[in-house]
Amino acid sequence: MILSVSLVLLAYLLGSISSAVVVSRIMGLPDPRTMGSGNPGATNVLRTGSKKAAAITLLGDALKGLVPVLLASALGASTTVIALVAVAAFLGHLYPVFFGFKGGKGVATALGVFLAVSFPVGLMLGASWALIAYITKISSISALIAACLSPFYIYFVVGETAYTLMAIFLSVLLVYRHRRNIRDLLSGKEGKISDKG
Repeated sequence: MILSVSLVLLAYLLGSISSAVVVSRIMGLPDPRTMGSGNPGATNVLRTGSKKAAAITLLGDALKGLVPVLLASALGASTTVIALVAVAAFLGHLYPVFFGFKGGKGVATALGVFLAVSFPVGLMLGASWALIAYITKISSISALIAACLSPFYIYFVVGETAYTLMAIFLSVLLVYRHRRNIRDLLSGKEGKISDKG
């Protein structure tokens, strides 16, 4: 019980570290929360013009989901605890205790979670995002579609109820966090991945 609670708490604290803010500070770039979409994520960091910073941010955010789930799995945690660890890491990114509970939208962190839970599912989601992003050039559409596909991928590939419920929860939160993007999409105002404004 103590180990389970510790794993969940550790996952949340790790998730609360904002890769976008930390990387931007280290590399002397503008705070992503004060520019572009205002979202502390890789896509907004890319709008500074630094592909390197965006790539490091993406990797950092993905690792926040990947590492705690792999750790819980390595320590023999049950699927329920692993699912809770995954949710905690995701919530940490969305509502980080170190940054006033104002975080990103969780796309990369969710990808890290899915890669750890099921590598094939993670690859399928990454490929889905990349394909849709290539076609539309709009990150939010890619994220929304991939998020909605995740419960189906988990259900049919893994089949674990705890992981399917986790995927549903993450999907709903991802869609909720993209509510502004959805409004912009409907009004034709949503920016493309390469936009700097």
